[in-house]
This record gives sequence, structure tokens and C-alpha cells, in this order.
Amino acid sequence: MDQQRRLISRKEAAAELGIKEQTLAAWASNKRNSLAFVKVGRRAMYQQSVLDAFIKSNIVGGST
Repeated sequence: MDQQRRLISRKEAAAELGIKEQTLAAWASNKRNSLAFVKVGRRAMYQQSVLDAFIKSNIVGGST
């Protein structure tokens, strides 16, 4: 599967961002941080490209 379209679990996404799964769940229910996700049945899955863009857009300081 293309790296841009790769779906990862909420657990994997939370680990990559260094936050708890519950934080991502709260963001999804509160629509906070506008981190898009894909619903697959009852599971929330995240595109790797969306996580990469989220990280890049939240860099503070330094040159990007």
C-alpha cells in the first residue's frame, strides 16, 4: 500500500504522537485539533500522511 494512504490504528497514531489513545479519542469526539480519521466499522484509523502533516503544522520555532 502506498505510504501516503497507509492506515494505522489509534494506538499506533497515539504512540507516534507521544500521547495517549484516550487523547485522540477525545479530540475526535470534541473535533479538537482537526486531526482527520477514517472510520472502519467501529474503529478510527489514521492516514500516515495526515499524521505527518499534523506534526509538520505543529512545529514551533526553528526553521521548517
